[in-house]
Amino acid sequence: MSCRALLLVNPHARQGQKGLSEAINYLKTLGFILIEESTEHPKQLYEVILRYQHQVDLVIVGGGDGTLNAAVDALVETQLPLGILPLGTANDLARTLKIPNSLNEACNIIAQGNLHRIDLGWVNGKHFFNVASLGLSVKITQLLTKEVKRRWGVFAYAATALQVIWSARPFSAEIVINGESVRVKTVQIAVGNGRYYGGGMAVADDAAIDDQRLDLYSLEIQHWWQIILLLPAMRQGRHIHWESVRSLQGQEIRLYTRKPRPINTDGEITTYTPAHFRVIPKAVAVLVPA
Repeated sequence: MSCRALLLVNPHARQGQKGLSEAINYLKTLGFILIEESTEHPKQLYEVILRYQHQVDLVIVGGGDGTLNAAVDALVETQLPLGILPLGTANDLARTLKIPNSLNEACNIIAQGNLHRIDLGWVNGKHFFNVASLGLSVKITQLLTKEVKRRWGVFAYAATALQVIWSARPFSAEIVINGESVRVKTVQIAVGNGRYYGGGMAVADDAAIDDQRLDLYSLEIQHWWQIILLLPAMRQGRHIHWESVRSLQGQEIRLYTRKPRPINTDGEITTYTPAHFRVIPKAVAVLVPA
């Protein structure tokens, strides 16, 4: 039985152009009828998905987490299932869902048709898969150019983080969660829906993308070098057990700062504080390994 799929590929993704023809040919051999769209601007993906929603059975997105984030609002609106071809630098959503970086294996997973409904995070009207954050991660996002990511791959995150860390300055924030208000002085607040972000760091050691909760951590360190000590623990999500890290969980969070601060969702700056976060349970169906 053939399946009609809208294939959206970000040509600027780290492996976008190289992997595109290989993926197209293999998907066709697996029986897919493809409508291929390539856009220079990921923000156009919303309109493209809405345009084709009644002509296809699913949407396949080839790119990184930023490309997936650009498509997420349209996926929620149309309720079309999502197939993922990990063509980006970090591929954190694919990592969370255990989708391998091998394109042929990723295509096979889409063809197997094993659908799993996952939660989404939501902040100020914008959905996200992995993490929304402010502070250090925003500065890293601002410095991470396409050229740096294409040249250095996942190592670009570590190199840029080291650049940013030594100049880190704490800011004040108020966190309202589970009916309580907490005032903090922090260099970073991250609110996670999935498990991985930032090139393979874990939000929390027990975070999952279908646990119907948000995991918040706040880095409340005194000196920049303390972040260096934390980095190995952040790969496993064990940083939440450190004394200098505040860890909170809930389904709804509000965040206030003295002046508006940019918020990065899945690696793209999309909104500002004050921020209202929610988890949207089982919001999207994704094709995952059986």
